[in-house]
Amino acid sequence: MKVLVVGGAGYIGGALTDILLKTKHDIRVYDALLFEEEYLKDVPFVYGDIRDKALLKKHLDWADAVVWFAALVGDGACAINPEISTELNQDMVKWLAQNYNGRIVFMSTCSVYGEHDAVLDEDAPTNPLSVYAVTKLAAEDYLKDKNAIIFRLGTIFGLGDSYARIRLDLVLNTLTTRAIVDGQFKVFGGEQWRPLLHVRDAAQAVADNLETSHTGIYNLHQENVKIFDLANQVKKHIPSVKMEVVDIKFQDARNYKVNSDKARKTLGFKPKFTAEDGIKEVKKIIEEQRIKDVNNPRYSNQSFLTMFNTHHYAEEK
Repeated sequence: MKVLVVGGAGYIGGALTDILLKTKHDIRVYDALLFEEEYLKDVPFVYGDIRDKALLKKHLDWADAVVWFAALVGDGACAINPEISTELNQDMVKWLAQNYNGRIVFMSTCSVYGEHDAVLDEDAPTNPLSVYAVTKLAAEDYLKDKNAIIFRLGTIFGLGDSYARIRLDLVLNTLTTRAIVDGQFKVFGGEQWRPLLHVRDAAQAVADNLETSHTGIYNLHQENVKIFDLANQVKKHIPSVKMEVVDIKFQDARNYKVNSDKARKTLGFKPKFTAEDGIKEVKKIIEEQRIKDVNNPRYSNQSFLTMFNTHHYAEEK
């Protein structure tokens, strides 16, 4: 199968590429390298913005299946420029649905559920609280009549591959990094629930469903964890860390637990990696100083895009 991985140089895309290189699929990566200076993998690569419709259409015409990772990801990152976020996350998915008839694997997010106390399956009411969640939910609707499988991903963590940028702005990765580098971290409230999912488990679910006939929406997560309990797991592995619990409501109001039984029963989804595995992975690379500067904005979507936006604005003036 010819597989076009749009956004394949990113966090989950890097993990998927490694998996697909071990298969008989003919793969091609299409990416604008927003967070990267180069793409070093020995994989056919196209440097391109998804808004370059003529270029993208040429490669879509080649592909039997497209995996769509392309997006601005995260509440804070999308809030910086809602117009561009809507264009990339929503409008381009509408264009994809209108211009491609092959297999589509699309990444959505459990953030579309917003704030709920119940355990949520795919039929639960949605309540998007951010530009990011709103655009992802709208994009899902454009794909409802296509040969498309939509994954509502939990909060990703862990190491994806040897080349792609790790994100240090995701809760498990952040807590582990701060525990080692700063020797302390703050937990705001801590009663918020998050459905955690290892980056390689997310990638494996994509790889497993390129050629299946399954369509529709599927939650993907490994376990539901309270932020406070996750912080204690980090502390177990880094006992010297000082943890401060701040009894105020944090600006991120999301609170949700999800049910992934549909994916487990229908797709055979079996996540392999736990939060503990992720903590160990991140702990190892930080302690071995494999990241030169963990405070570099490139490891945070929001920080990097804030810097990029400020620099771009200054250049225009």
